[in-house]
Amino acid sequence: MVLWAGWPFFCARRAVGGAPQSQHGTLISLGTGAAFLYSVVATLAPGVFPPSFISMGRVAVYFEAAVVIISLTLFGQLLELKARSKTSAAIKSLLGLSPKTARRVQPDGSEEDIPLAEVHEGDSLRVRPGEKVPVDGVVLEGSSALDESMLTGEPLPVTKRVGDKLIGATLNTSGALLMRSEHVGSATVLSQIVQMVAQAQRSKAPMQRMADVVAAYFVYGVVGIALLTFFAWGFFGPQPSWVYGLITAVTVLIIACPCALGLATPMSIMVATRAATQGVLFRDAAAIENLCKVDTLIVDKTGTLTEGKPAFEVAVGVNGFSEDEVLRLAASLDQGSEHPLAAAIVNAARERKLSLEKAEDFDSASGIGVKGVVAGKSLAIGNTTLMEQLGIDVAPLADRAEQLRSTGASVMHLAVDGQLAGLLAVSDPVKASTEEALTSLRKSGLRIIMATGDGLTTAQAVGKRLGIDEVHGEVKPQDKLQLVERLQKEGRIVAMAGDGINDAPALARADVGICHGAPAPTWP
Repeated sequence: MVLWAGWPFFCARRAVGGAPQSQHGTLISLGTGAAFLYSVVATLAPGVFPPSFISMGRVAVYFEAAVVIISLTLFGQLLELKARSKTSAAIKSLLGLSPKTARRVQPDGSEEDIPLAEVHEGDSLRVRPGEKVPVDGVVLEGSSALDESMLTGEPLPVTKRVGDKLIGATLNTSGALLMRSEHVGSATVLSQIVQMVAQAQRSKAPMQRMADVVAAYFVYGVVGIALLTFFAWGFFGPQPSWVYGLITAVTVLIIACPCALGLATPMSIMVATRAATQGVLFRDAAAIENLCKVDTLIVDKTGTLTEGKPAFEVAVGVNGFSEDEVLRLAASLDQGSEHPLAAAIVNAARERKLSLEKAEDFDSASGIGVKGVVAGKSLAIGNTTLMEQLGIDVAPLADRAEQLRSTGASVMHLAVDGQLAGLLAVSDPVKASTEEALTSLRKSGLRIIMATGDGLTTAQAVGKRLGIDEVHGEVKPQDKLQLVERLQKEGRIVAMAGDGINDAPALARADVGICHGAPAPTWP
């Protein structure tokens, strides 16, 4: 049992160095090895020991001590490996965001579905509505609204036209696109994010490096004390002095064997998982230890401070149109649209129990709005670009629209029979619990920083409302990672809170990464 189960500790590669926890393995191998060899000699040649060592007809052995130490240490490593496997699952889930196939357009105009691995730089690819963009590239034909929230944190779809850049694994929500691939395989944005997450997870904190140094000296110290004990008893102890010296040296090695350390950390991980009943999951014991040392908290906006999904805010009517009439007409037209902004408007109208009518001649205006006929009236709803194309003057509501935009809302104008009828605003509302939580964190002495992929104007509006002085807007995943690293170089203990894939590198690099989800969390 000792030789078979303890072989990973006894082999030179594990016990002498060159592997994780090598100093820990050295103490295990020394302690259990000494106990095992002593016990073998005591069993096979008990006569070499003085009579005072004989109890109940035999010399005491330490087989069970060696077995228990190895068993406990291996059990602790089993618990630790189980926890680490969840981290590997998280990285695999990032890779799983990419589509498995792509639709390549041949020079003769024919199209075929091919595995993603066969896509090369310069290929022409077709991205249909509802499909994910296979790789990074640029739009050649068409226009559409793309949901990039999982990578940028932006809750609202982004309109892409000819010449615009596309990010692999983002979702095409409406129109069809023809794109040219520019970055494939490990060169895509998603692959680079995965690499940053893996690299950040492999890096060691300063405290970990110091612990490794201390552990090395501890091994030499234990061996030195054991040798000192052996020779002290051998030269100065009672006869048979060298036998006493050997036994006391073995005792020192057994006592110093860090079986408690091998089990304590993994057990603390398992005990911490009891917090899962409260919706809190700890990935490892270091997170629990570091959490009390944090002095700086970086928070994402979308989905962290806010709900993370568009919600109707307000409707404003002009030229004789009431608020409810503006909302009713807009919702009637938007029933034919799958755009998230349209869904927010339709849901708001239904909540108010407004009577919606069927839209006819529905037409999506290339990501800038929609047009159609409702109850014999020609309607158009969209941004200022659509209104300009239709020759509709939006000046009467310009000030109100700018005011809403300054609060972080997206504004759409409604035209009826060629006349401005009003505007509608959709925003990402702040969570009800956010202000109270931030107030509590400030009282505890934390410095709070907001970093988001949203536009700077929107970010500053939310930051002003919540009393966050330091705001970083339009930041990319690598920018958040660099922000964490900069603060750490300044001597700050940094926690990062977020929920998007765009937060993953910063979450992994921070001293404590806090990822939150739905009431029934699925964070691996």
